[in-house]
Amino acid sequence: MATVINFEERAVARLRERLGAAEEANQDLIAFARGHSGAVCSIHSAVLAAMDADGVDGLLHVVTQEWPLILGIDAVALALIIGDKGFRADGNGVQLVEPKLLEHSVRDIAGVDMRTVKRGHPLFGPACDLIRAEALVRFDCEPPLPRGVLALGQRAELSLDARHGSELLMFLGNSLAAIIRRWLIDPKLS
Repeated sequence: MATVINFEERAVARLRERLGAAEEANQDLIAFARGHSGAVCSIHSAVLAAMDADGVDGLLHVVTQEWPLILGIDAVALALIIGDKGFRADGNGVQLVEPKLLEHSVRDIAGVDMRTVKRGHPLFGPACDLIRAEALVRFDCEPPLPRGVLALGQRAELSLDARHGSELLMFLGNSLAAIIRRWLIDPKLS
């Protein structure tokens, strides 16, 4: 006796699997697009808030106190080298730091460095023990204008995809550097 193989059932099952995979990929793409759009909106809101600051002290408050809320992260720290002085600002205020220590931190970062960590970068100060995901954004200017690092941290471990977020973070860092430069060049603004 000959056995009849039902190809139709196998073909329909295979098509259903492929349709399910295509729908899942489509949902992933939509989720990414929504997340990316939200990230762009958050970054733009953060830059606008920084532009509205009424001086260097106001800017440091916006960056360290308001940006975590705007960006949906847990900690922001800023390290600046201006001339022969080093500064670190976080939620606890501004501290003088040995410029050589900051130079070492700046030298180790090329553009944007996004990573998961067991302990955050020392620039986060006391909060570094809580940080599990961080983005370090380097910005450079010719002396005597500032160069430094913007550190953004999160308590939750995240699977970071540097390809999609690094341009936005570089925009954020470059915008911040431009605002700081403007105040240093024209002291009447601060």
